[in-house]
Amino acid sequence: MVEWTAAERHAIVGLWGKMNVDELGPLAIQRLLIVYPWTQRYFTSFGDVSSPAAIRGNAKVGNHGKVVMGGLDRAIKNMDNIKGVYKDLSVMHSEKLHVDPDNFRVGAAQTCGNYRCSAMK
Repeated sequence: MVEWTAAERHAIVGLWGKMNVDELGPLAIQRLLIVYPWTQRYFTSFGDVSSPAAIRGNAKVGNHGKVVMGGLDRAIKNMDNIKGVYKDLSVMHSEKLHVDPDNFRVGAAQTCGNYRCSAMK
């Protein structure tokens, strides 16, 4: 389990507070599906993800981005119990959906990349 210092907690909460999660969540998922097209196989229920334009215009993609950001918000609010908060979600992604753990790394990179881009505006 990660032990956060007071300074780290302050930095995490401060950075998170600057994010527009309703904007960044959809952008991160869109970018994930466009830049790493093999991840589209996990989102077959979303309908048309056949092109960048289709992905950007797909409401289910955008909504899932908001759901993901909501999950990150839960982590920020429960830094002392992240494992407990994510236990069921972890089981679902690994055992039911069979998501390759490496895809979480590329997804996180998309979220961070989108934040840096929006922070420069």
